[in-house]
Amino acid sequence: MPLSVRLEENIQYLESRLPIGASFDLMTRNLYLGETKAYFLGVNGFCKTEILQQIFSDLQNPLYVQNGNVDDIVRYMNAKIGYAQASLCDSWDSILRNVLSGPSLLLIDGFAQGILIDVRTYPARGIAEPDVERVTRGARDGFVETMLFNANLIRRRVRSTDLCFSVHSVGTESKTDVCIAYLEKNVNRELLNKLSESIDSLQATALTMGSKSLEELLLPKRWWNPLPAIQTTERPDVACSYLLEGHILVIVDNSPVVLIFPCTIFQFTQSSEDYYNSPSVGTYFRLVRFFCLPVSLLLMPSFLLLTGYFPELSDRWGLLSDSGGMTVQRLFFYVLAVEFLLDLLKYSAALNSGRLSGSLSIIGGLLIGDIAVSLNWASIEVLFYAAVTLLASLSVSGTEFSDGIRLYRILLITATGFFGLPGFLIGLALILLSIATTPTFGGYSYFWPLFPFNGKALGRLLFRSPTPKAQPSKAWNRGKPHKN
Repeated sequence: MPLSVRLEENIQYLESRLPIGASFDLMTRNLYLGETKAYFLGVNGFCKTEILQQIFSDLQNPLYVQNGNVDDIVRYMNAKIGYAQASLCDSWDSILRNVLSGPSLLLIDGFAQGILIDVRTYPARGIAEPDVERVTRGARDGFVETMLFNANLIRRRVRSTDLCFSVHSVGTESKTDVCIAYLEKNVNRELLNKLSESIDSLQATALTMGSKSLEELLLPKRWWNPLPAIQTTERPDVACSYLLEGHILVIVDNSPVVLIFPCTIFQFTQSSEDYYNSPSVGTYFRLVRFFCLPVSLLLMPSFLLLTGYFPELSDRWGLLSDSGGMTVQRLFFYVLAVEFLLDLLKYSAALNSGRLSGSLSIIGGLLIGDIAVSLNWASIEVLFYAAVTLLASLSVSGTEFSDGIRLYRILLITATGFFGLPGFLIGLALILLSIATTPTFGGYSYFWPLFPFNGKALGRLLFRSPTPKAQPSKAWNRGKPHKN
């Protein structure tokens, strides 16, 4: 709907669309620019008051305003508003979306256009290192909930003329800003176009959980695919490293998490800590993390299988100190009880403040472990193997990936406890099928560079290359995407 040339009609329309007078954060002023009537609208807390005061002080200064009437709004805007970015708009939908996003509106009588003055500012927390992706060395900054700040953190590191940020709006009610960041010379145009079209075509009321809501809208997954299909990060250095390799970043306003497209399973085995150590040390810890993945998945189910269904092997290898009287049912109960107790302990510590989490983990672990053994709810051996499994899970840098492995492990434990070796093999086959059918955005292989095979890229994933050899010169060729 276009604006009217009569200021009173424009004010009436704004009052019919916005709760002006009822909502305390909507600021309005009736102004005179010389002899011409004007109207100001802004959101309290989204405007830099000092700059607005300077702008309107000059606009209403008789010594500054030589002509009492505004005859040309374009000339007037270019000549009088020099303290901030300003633009003209003649669409109510665009005006309302911009005003609720932060820019202020100035309506002048006699013109069917409004002046949007961008002097926005947002409440924001300080830039600090993310708790989940801490490193012993390296940068201590992290993404925050303000999209502009996140774009600045990326631009500060990648000062390329090819770096582009395109903004989209998602949500019929929230109208959340979503930014796509990419390098013009490295980006996969087919993937970029598909991502832009998918974001523009989303039918959603609001992105209530920020980037997580957008992730689930872009790539719906079935319940039997618990592994993440989109990589996320809160570290600007990690995001920029993927950006330079040809990946696409998606920044969601009000969320400190940046989405990375496309995604493969091997990306969750990497950590920025590898690149803040020497190449040999970084390679060692990367291989340790690769080894921890099968340990996290298979150690407890294998222990249950061997001790419960193959006691002769258990006795030969000394898996249990005393296997007498240890039935399969009791051992199965021990393993499940310890699994859920460790999960309860982990999440209780994670959801409490930092002052309590450390003591809660240590004291809770000691008390629960000792009492569980005394009450015959667990055995020392089960606690030991469960602790090794938990340590292996914590070594994986991606928490969502680690949680997916946990669900697979519980499935494998359950199948092994009820059906023995056939259940173990069937459960393992179902897990492999679930991983293989994990969807990816754009249809690219979830197992690249293993399939389709790319030896050089696979070597970069397995071994930490020295910096002179790891400079991204071009985007990796991932092969053709699968047809959906």
